[in-house]
Amino acid sequence: MRDSGLIVKVEKVNKFYKKLHVLRDIDMEVQRGQVVVLIGSSGSGKTTLLRCINHLETIDSGRIEVDGAPIGSYTDDHGTLHRDSERDLNRKRSQIGMVFQRFHLFSHMTALENVVLALTTVKKLSKDKAREIAVQQLRHVGLEDKLEAYPSRLSGGQQQRVAIARSLAMQPKLMLFDEPTSALDPELVGEVLETMIDLAKEGMTMIVVTHEMGFAREVGHRILFLHEGTILEQGSPAEILNHPQHVRTRTFLSKVL
Repeated sequence: MRDSGLIVKVEKVNKFYKKLHVLRDIDMEVQRGQVVVLIGSSGSGKTTLLRCINHLETIDSGRIEVDGAPIGSYTDDHGTLHRDSERDLNRKRSQIGMVFQRFHLFSHMTALENVVLALTTVKKLSKDKAREIAVQQLRHVGLEDKLEAYPSRLSGGQQQRVAIARSLAMQPKLMLFDEPTSALDPELVGEVLETMIDLAKEGMTMIVVTHEMGFAREVGHRILFLHEGTILEQGSPAEILNHPQHVRTRTFLSKVL
């Protein structure tokens, strides 16, 4: 039976890159409307976990469910690994928005055209309806005056907000953010974080990989600290940031706070 409050359920997920064990028996749950922040050193498995949730990486064992349905690959009760068909996978992926470190905008398309594209090609909307939604979402992220601007005429922060608008236009149930401010100049970080804070306040379910501890403290419901492919410690922002229990968590936080 589907739990209407549970959006993401990760059970005993393992992932290998050849002999490197990148994720080790990961268990995680995310409730509707929660913001879960993943922190940890480079190579700890944060981005891989995020990519597995969207099945951009294939898990080797375990199960990931998004809104009650297994996505990509899952292990049944007999230990057999099953894989979604491409059609089913694309349908499930369309409910998950993902924003990367790099913006991945098409340079030959305006901001508006970048947002319209997925709506017409994936959702098969008419150009007029797609344009209406795209304008709405670009307005949502504060870029109503940049509809006809090409990426080369936008700052890094503006390009990232176009990427966020592009994901939001698909009406996702879940948003994944993989260090969305790490490629930005320091003075541009704030505008992207402000957009994400607004989304959190609107009730968007989000999983965010970030080193921005101020963001984690303000809107995070839970912080998970990953180390060498395991969730070493988790708790509320106050618990993790103010009273970390594990020495490795304390060492990491001493470098980023």
